[in-house]
Amino acid sequence: MKRLPMILLTALLGCGAEPTSEAETLPRVCNDGSTWTPGTTAFRDATSDWGVKELGAVGVRINAVDFDQDGWTDLAIRSGNDPDDFGPDGTRSAWLLRNDGKGGFEDVTVSSGVRTPREGDHGRAGPVWVWADVDNDFDLDLFTGVLEGSSDQSEVMLNNGDGTFALGPKRGSQREPLNPYGAAFTDYDRDGKIDLWIANNSLGGAAQQDELHKGQGDGGFNNRTQKNGLITTPWSSIDDLNQAQSHSLAWSAAACDLNNDGRPDLLASSYGRAANHVWQGADDGFVNRSLQSGYAWDHRVDWTDNESARCYCALNPTAEDCADLPEPNITCIDDDDAFRWNHSYDRNAYRLGGNSGQTVCRDIDNDGWTDLLTTEIVHWDVGENSDPSELLFNTGQADITFERPGNDVTGLLREHEPGWNDGDITANTVDFDNDGWPDVLIGSSDYPGTRALLWHQVSARKFQAVPVDQGIDHTRTHGVAIADLDRDGDLDVILGHSTSRCDDDCYASAHVRIFENLSNDGNFVQLSLQGDGLVTNGLAIGARVEVTANGITQVQTVGGGGGQWGAQDDLVLHFGLGSACEAQVQVTWPNQEMSTQSFQVAGGYRWQVTQDKDPVAEW
Repeated sequence: MKRLPMILLTALLGCGAEPTSEAETLPRVCNDGSTWTPGTTAFRDATSDWGVKELGAVGVRINAVDFDQDGWTDLAIRSGNDPDDFGPDGTRSAWLLRNDGKGGFEDVTVSSGVRTPREGDHGRAGPVWVWADVDNDFDLDLFTGVLEGSSDQSEVMLNNGDGTFALGPKRGSQREPLNPYGAAFTDYDRDGKIDLWIANNSLGGAAQQDELHKGQGDGGFNNRTQKNGLITTPWSSIDDLNQAQSHSLAWSAAACDLNNDGRPDLLASSYGRAANHVWQGADDGFVNRSLQSGYAWDHRVDWTDNESARCYCALNPTAEDCADLPEPNITCIDDDDAFRWNHSYDRNAYRLGGNSGQTVCRDIDNDGWTDLLTTEIVHWDVGENSDPSELLFNTGQADITFERPGNDVTGLLREHEPGWNDGDITANTVDFDNDGWPDVLIGSSDYPGTRALLWHQVSARKFQAVPVDQGIDHTRTHGVAIADLDRDGDLDVILGHSTSRCDDDCYASAHVRIFENLSNDGNFVQLSLQGDGLVTNGLAIGARVEVTANGITQVQTVGGGGGQWGAQDDLVLHFGLGSACEAQVQVTWPNQEMSTQSFQVAGGYRWQVTQDKDPVAEW
């Protein structure tokens, strides 16, 4: 049988009835199980059903979290760094939309107090949003980071327990990050108090130090960057830049355990052909593994097919390394300033990297080790040394190391028109057909012909493109969030729309759009975790969850946000089970002891998993 609609299932279980953890007493919810096949429609545009356009929610940074903890996933949407004007004709930059559980949303931005300023009556600025329980009272608090040029400061907004917010401590380093383009909550020392990792972009034109802020348990933070060995250098040494020892030029942040030692590792992906950074957790802080891991940049270093480089050499044939270079395929202008090429610097390793957007952490191939999905902006004329968006597979070593088989091997391919540009910035993974294997969704924006790109994983590390008319038809996609919005047991997709460099493929309205999942024949289980709030942080961010069914073990981690300007999915973890009707679960809690808890659950339900207690079926 298919998953029952939520309203009907609630009636069957009894509205307000005491839930039970005894699987045998629950109504059996078990489907035959299936996997997506070509010719089957996987999603439909359900935006009009949810009324998002009527609420005016326009933005390309999206969180899908249950901020009021009523069991329904809400949306937080941002469009820029300006403060909100909530007047009748005012310009908005942020929307907090509450899921009403009836197929619609309510705009609670003002009533929630989430944009309350320290002074005045304007709506406070701050487009960088990530969520966690920073004071261990078992509700979601919010970090809102401001970018360069704002008169406001970054803030922590503390949840009052009812979905309304109050400004956190006035003291603390969380109020003064340098220029946060990415943020992620984590508990790096597993002391039960949430910490904050900030990946900074340039300030005043100069790259900045990324920052680690240690949580004090009350919403205040102290900067512990230097103490934990996370120091990088300004952009003054070519050697430092080539060794990935200089500041990142961050576009996003992430925190995930990449070597299965229980410690979160910290990542900053860099725009501007600079090194991506990964910091490996250690007993006494962090170690820079950016270059050695293979994350800093890829192995593609041949610059000789760069059209601007070829032009330079055609006009300067005696310059170093210019002999025998092929003729360019473009018309060259005899003006050094016309080239996207600096012959003195651009042959260096750091200049042969990519323009990285978001890095997504996920065990893609179900081998128990967290892999990475990276997005990149790529232009046709730069040639093969321009890193493409691709999967980096974890080799399972104690010292973090990745391999890049390439898109020709994995199948993450796309058709390119002449003069193409890939504007890949945001991305996510989603098991959209509940077969137990994560699929890949990339948001590409800002250039003609760019759109949402969906690939289905047909076997370990092998992907098949889902045609637009069967998957997601959405152009210039910027901002990707995943959630089971309607609680029907499959994952829906929320997308933002970029109007930058608009051609005839931009929509008349840039409101976010919701794509309802139609592929709900596979079984599933959802797990909502809660720590003890003492030795384990209240909402268990960083907990490792292993779900075994049908001979496959999937691994996911409760996330504390990341991405560019804050991207975050529901803290409830969703596992597709294929044809299995139950699953064995092991939770490793993010505390000093790395304590574990094992149990079995029935498929077709969301389970509340509280540390050291039996799981309880929520619905």
